[in-house]
Order: sequence, then structure tokens, then C-alpha cells
Amino acid sequence: MKIDIPGWGNIDIENIVIDLNGTIATDGRVSLDVREKINSLSGQAKIYILTADTQGTADKEMSGMNAELIKIPGENSKQGKFDFLKTLDLEVTVAIGNGSNDQHILKEAALGIAVLGDEGVSTSAVRSADVIVKNIQNALDLLSKPKRLIATLRE
Repeated sequence: MKIDIPGWGNIDIENIVIDLNGTIATDGRVSLDVREKINSLSGQAKIYILTADTQGTADKEMSGMNAELIKIPGENSKQGKFDFLKTLDLEVTVAIGNGSNDQHILKEAALGIAVLGDEGVSTSAVRSADVIVKNIQNALDLLSKPKRLIATLRE
């Protein structure tokens, strides 16, 4: 998936790293429309779902999703998420999250998208992101409908 953003840069997206709880899941549950959007995007990029599994629902909620679940130890999930991100090529990776423990992945990925969902968004995530959206559906649509992203980021 290649997106050319005038004045901002070009992104050739190969990986999408997404936080689970608070970002794609509300109270530990992933909605059907979010599942469908993730499955649709999975044909264009490798999708990784990161979680400390705070709600204990990750395995069940990932059923039927074309994404790889990466469980991060909860005691230092910020560093764990960042360590995982560093195993990927940052220049071709998008990160999507909402929490304080997502700030490093949002800042260091080629594109960081902070999501203000039902569970809120931390100020550190907002400060670290390139784009802020009101929900996960909007975040995923930025990737499937790249003209929206171009309109937001072009200089």
C-alpha cells in the first residue's frame, strides 16, 4: 500500500501495528465492522494486534481476524510494544493506538494515528501521533481511503 503525501513524504505501508484494548476493542470487545475493516486491510499489509490483554479477552476476540496477536507483558507494556515495533522496518510501518503505553510506537512508526475512542486517549499518545481521529473506524478508513490521509497531512 503506497501513499504519496505532498510536502510530507511517501509511505509504502507493509505493516500495521494496532493496540487492542481501548483502540480496536471497547471493554475488551471488537465490533463486527472493525473486524471487517481489519480483514479488508489485511490483503494490503501485515497486521499485528498488540496487547497486554488487560481484559483477558484477546484470544477470543482475535478469532476470525486476519491479524497476528502479539501479547506484551503488562508490567512494562510501553517498552514491550516499542521493542516489538523495532523488530519491523519502521519506515514501512503504521502504528495505531490510544494509550500512554502506545506513545513510543506512535512516535517512531512512519505514521502514528491516535484514536479517541470510548475509552479516551492519553495526552502522551496525542502528542506522539501524526494524526488524531475520533474512532478506530476513522483510523482504518484513513488507510483504505488514502485521499483522506493526504488531505490531512499534505503541506
